[in-house]
Amino acid sequence: MKFDDLQQRLRDARMPLRFTGHGSKDFYGGPLQGETLSTLELNGVTAYEHSELFISVLAGTPVFDVEALLAQHRQRFAFEPPRFGGKGTVGGMVAAGLSGPARAALGSVRDHLLGAVMINGAGELLSFGGTVMKNVAGFDVSRALAGSMGQLGLITEVTLKVLPLPAAVATLRFEFEQAPALMAMNRWGGEPLPIEASAWWDGALLLRLAGAQAAVEAAMRKLGGDVIPPELAGAFWMGLRDQSDEFFVGAERAVAGGARMWRLGLPSTAPELKLHGEQLVDWGGAQRWVVTPMEPAAVREAAAKVGGHATLFRALDKSAGAFAPLSAPLAAIHKRLKASFDPRGVFNPGRLYADL
Repeated sequence: MKFDDLQQRLRDARMPLRFTGHGSKDFYGGPLQGETLSTLELNGVTAYEHSELFISVLAGTPVFDVEALLAQHRQRFAFEPPRFGGKGTVGGMVAAGLSGPARAALGSVRDHLLGAVMINGAGELLSFGGTVMKNVAGFDVSRALAGSMGQLGLITEVTLKVLPLPAAVATLRFEFEQAPALMAMNRWGGEPLPIEASAWWDGALLLRLAGAQAAVEAAMRKLGGDVIPPELAGAFWMGLRDQSDEFFVGAERAVAGGARMWRLGLPSTAPELKLHGEQLVDWGGAQRWVVTPMEPAAVREAAAKVGGHATLFRALDKSAGAFAPLSAPLAAIHKRLKASFDPRGVFNPGRLYADL
């Protein structure tokens, strides 16, 4: 599909439109509404300067394909976006704004988004940002697209910062219950250690060290723990990243039986939350996954009490809303931003909040 055709379709739209690639994140956010508009014909890399550490990609390009190209130059998306069975596209990656295990150390999708091209509700092709951070001045619209769930317009192309693969990687395992694991993650996080990712589940804390060979080896000597063989460690972190390991497989089964899967964003120093159900902790304690039959209000109250918020990530019934309710001032900002890009309110309605 040509850009002119896409612009005309969005310009003429009077009924809801649902932007999608492979639909790998259809479960995320609010209910799906509207006629489908696929991005899959927008496929390909439009610019890649590996020496300048940036890549520009059309929205329907599979993340797997882009990462295969980056790997040829020993580079990567450092925010480790989940790929959900290999079907995730670059546009969906940005629109959902989800990041993997290294997010706490290396930043989120938003932090690595340098520029974007999109089509708004007037059918205008708009370009924001550039290929380096210093090009961004004033309100950074390209970063506002990260996590917007397609509500501001159709993302057609993005430019992202890439980083070199680390020279050395090692994974250490420690036997801890959740409370002492949280204390250890916070203590080590305040020290000059090359900790790139951390995760706790079912009595085991895993740390991924990454960086210069000498720094990784020194950290291993200081921290101790059991060294996990690279092939096993790689499989674990990949499963955590793509939400395909044992915890997430069990979570999907529980959700099918009526439980809810929550993604909690908390201060990393927040204590263990005594919630009924299974929990997994990563991002140094700042992200906590909970699978529970508890009522939504109780989970959101528990997160709010420690200064965080709760997202209803997977559930058969999302009538309680997928995302934590906004304060009145923030809701007003969201509505004004939505109206400025999509005045008819037809782009992915309800994916963030029911009234947007």
